[in-house]
Amino acid sequence: MNYTDTVFLAFFAIAFTAYYLARSGRVQVFILIAASLFFYAWEAPALLAVFLTSWFITGVSSYGVLTTDNPRNAKRYATIGVAANLAMLGFFKYKFLVLPHIVDLTSHSPNSLGGWLLLAPLPIGISFYSFHGISLLVDVYRGNNAFSAEKQSSVVKYLGETLLYLVFFPQLIAGPIIKAKSFYPQVGPKRFRDIDYLGAFRLLTVGYFLKSVIADNLSEQTYWIAYPYFQWRSSADLLILLYGYSAQIFSDFAGYSLIAIGLGKLLGYELPANFNFPYISTSISDFWRRWHISLSSWLRDYLYIPLGGSHKGTVRTYINLIIVMFLGGLWHGAAWSFAVWGLWHGIGLALERPWLGSRFMTTSNPLAIALRTFLVFNFVTMGWLFFKLQNFSEALLYLNTLAGSKASGMAKPVAFLIAVYGSAVLLYHLAHAAKRQVPRQLKDVGHGVMLFLIITNPGPAVPFIYFQF
Repeated sequence: MNYTDTVFLAFFAIAFTAYYLARSGRVQVFILIAASLFFYAWEAPALLAVFLTSWFITGVSSYGVLTTDNPRNAKRYATIGVAANLAMLGFFKYKFLVLPHIVDLTSHSPNSLGGWLLLAPLPIGISFYSFHGISLLVDVYRGNNAFSAEKQSSVVKYLGETLLYLVFFPQLIAGPIIKAKSFYPQVGPKRFRDIDYLGAFRLLTVGYFLKSVIADNLSEQTYWIAYPYFQWRSSADLLILLYGYSAQIFSDFAGYSLIAIGLGKLLGYELPANFNFPYISTSISDFWRRWHISLSSWLRDYLYIPLGGSHKGTVRTYINLIIVMFLGGLWHGAAWSFAVWGLWHGIGLALERPWLGSRFMTTSNPLAIALRTFLVFNFVTMGWLFFKLQNFSEALLYLNTLAGSKASGMAKPVAFLIAVYGSAVLLYHLAHAAKRQVPRQLKDVGHGVMLFLIITNPGPAVPFIYFQF
């Protein structure tokens, strides 16, 4: 169910009405769980079984950690829960990298359980709800004080709240990744009069504008990045297409995140910010503090720091950065291009690190800041090629064609439309950089213009890019 579909708007209107008509907090939680399960099962009901299995394992094992007084048992329960989540994620996400080489998949019937498991497609959102489950288990094991109230809960109540945490539909498919210690304290009765309507309106307006008007219209132009079409394009065209995709993927994912946060706000839940204007970053490390913030913080808290972070020497720090980004790339999908994308950023972070304290990186000179921003944006944009072309050989061919295309000229209609829609992304970032100088009345006019364009100029409805993860 796509957030831009009319069927979703109808679904949300029904769920929202039933939710606030309920007088009991328990009933509200039940309605929200039922609506979220319905939302998840809409496209592929059979895959709901995978999600419910993940929830049950996570819920039972984390409750065991929470209620035991034996440190050995707590470690055992946490290890079982984390290993089970990783095993399910690994099997469903990466099985087609291995299984075709050792199993004849065509010989298995999808009607049997074994055959269904072998042939089942990737469950939607499994990367996100697996990470949610792992963060819950780790935080409970670490003894976070946010779970002190949950210690007194019955197993049924705890499992219900855990189910809501994992299945909460605004962020179920593609985040933001919210930590359990931030979510559980929010579970409780919500009142219609307490809704922050203005905040939700602004978030949803910007989110739908970025997705429907910018990303969906750009998708018609960046289509030409696909193989084999790019082979007959000039180098100028190929570079412009990459810039277009850079604007598209930001608008698509940042738009989704803003919509998710806005929907959560309407339901009384605060989801974490996921983007902080990443294309004005002045270093690669700054970019990762601004892009997909919830994933960056997850990788930092549950992978980078446990590996030793920056406390075990310079060489180990560089190795940790590369390992974390490599695994972060693979998290996105079972393709070597994602691994290369992760390495691209990991190596970039490692190479940049010794220079972060240099005069060039610390000066407030406007020209130096502009140059750093330009260099980081182009570094990130080149990396998106491995994200877009998930066949690594096609990405290499694209780079070869970009460097030595024999075609000449420029496809002016494509370049013009990329410039038009891409300029909106540029203005979005510049407006933030100059937010203190922008009067509130002008911001209100901007929201009105965005709302008008959402109604009059949406692109063709395209699934969110991160729905595939």
